[in-house]
Amino acid sequence: MRTKITGSWVVGHRDSHHTLIRDGEVVYEDGVILHVGGPFPGDVDEVIDATGKLVAPGFIDTHVHSGHRASHRLITDTGRPMYYGQPFLEISVPKEGKVVKGDPRYLKHGDAGSEAAFQLNARFTVAELIRNGVTTFVEYGSQLRVQDALLAEVTRLGARAYLAPGYDCGRWVGDSEGRLKRVRNDQLGLDGLATALEWIDRNDGAADGRVRGILVPREVETCSVEVLRKTVQEADARKLPMATHAAYSVIEFYEVVKEHMKTPIELLDSIGMLRPTLNIGHGNFVSDNPNLNYSVAQDLALMGRAGASISHCPINIVRRARVLDSWQKYQAAGINIALGSDTYPRDMIMNMRTASYLGKITSHTYFAATAGEVFEAATLGGARSLGRDDLGRLAPGARADIVVIDLTGRNTLRYGPVRDPVKSVVECGVGDDVDTVVIDGAVVMRGGVIPGVDFAALRDEAQAAGEQVWATLQEWDPLGRTHEDACPWCYPTAT
Repeated sequence: MRTKITGSWVVGHRDSHHTLIRDGEVVYEDGVILHVGGPFPGDVDEVIDATGKLVAPGFIDTHVHSGHRASHRLITDTGRPMYYGQPFLEISVPKEGKVVKGDPRYLKHGDAGSEAAFQLNARFTVAELIRNGVTTFVEYGSQLRVQDALLAEVTRLGARAYLAPGYDCGRWVGDSEGRLKRVRNDQLGLDGLATALEWIDRNDGAADGRVRGILVPREVETCSVEVLRKTVQEADARKLPMATHAAYSVIEFYEVVKEHMKTPIELLDSIGMLRPTLNIGHGNFVSDNPNLNYSVAQDLALMGRAGASISHCPINIVRRARVLDSWQKYQAAGINIALGSDTYPRDMIMNMRTASYLGKITSHTYFAATAGEVFEAATLGGARSLGRDDLGRLAPGARADIVVIDLTGRNTLRYGPVRDPVKSVVECGVGDDVDTVVIDGAVVMRGGVIPGVDFAALRDEAQAAGEQVWATLQEWDPLGRTHEDACPWCYPTAT
């Protein structure tokens, strides 16, 4: 079926960058875009009226951790200073001999867990992404059964995803005094890589080609060099993209330098891992960052020379008092900046705004991190990190992954007068402004409604699951804290 979308504004594409088209039309058929521009001369079977709206390429979220993220609500405005602002240590490091309760994402491959919990996390994740206009996402290395649940939900709701179980050589626990202790098992990493490859062999190309595989050694400091080298070899042999957390933590930076006498980026460079299709999770604690006081500042040059990608998650890191230092330096070095949500909310419009404002502050100029640049990071940047020239753009031959964004503010005055629609979206928009989502030529959301998703029921289920996560914190927390000890209420509770 041939479909035409007529919009007051359309984000087109020319010479590797976006363009703006007033009163434009987008026509697609069989999942492929046929026309972007002025009036289409041919016949169509359906017309989607986007008057008063912006028609744009779907967003690409390059850093997704599955689930409702209830555990992260325990570190709002608080945390353990010894972690230097690193959130995953706050919420995923159990007391030695214990496991994180209430969240099956932290089980190992093959461990028993509640199937209902896996399904809830998957339903919540995929529905939230689609609702916010994300047409493609990268899940950042959760375990096997999480990937299975996501695969089922991506297939059901029509999303596009890069999936596969992540792996590492052992993680952190808290010792009897609550101090960080690494439990290392190099064979675990090799076995995990084998599991990931088996999963990819079974599922790459599933959901009519919308599911693709990706290799995710979870963190540089928790993986052996052997595991990283084998990851590169398999990625080369199978033409797979890769993702890993690197240069993302003060502790990780120190641990890698201590063990390998190289920075995390230098280590990746030494084994040939740096490339455009390596998605470096965060990449903000590089040797060039003055906060690290590291005397040889060459990480940005190494990343730029390789054209490596970072998944910049501005909302997640600024909550932990961290920033990317600085947008302009990364851009000048030739690094591909993509955007990710990481935790919550999975709102790419809010992430664009945060990236823009923080990028201006850290670059010390309002000419940095412009609305156009952060919009490209949320679309073209993500596509480059996946090696896809058919995503992140509206152009003939590209996949028909399209979002329609309402510029009225939905019965509010939030937008005010709209002169430049992309600037207005970045400055004034929220994910709820996304009205219609098309993925691979299929309308998966219309008028904010996703068929098969009951948002009220999903909220209730997530709230109940969150209450369980909070109630069980004391059973595994390295310091034996209750949730009220770990994260005091914002005000004294009244009796």
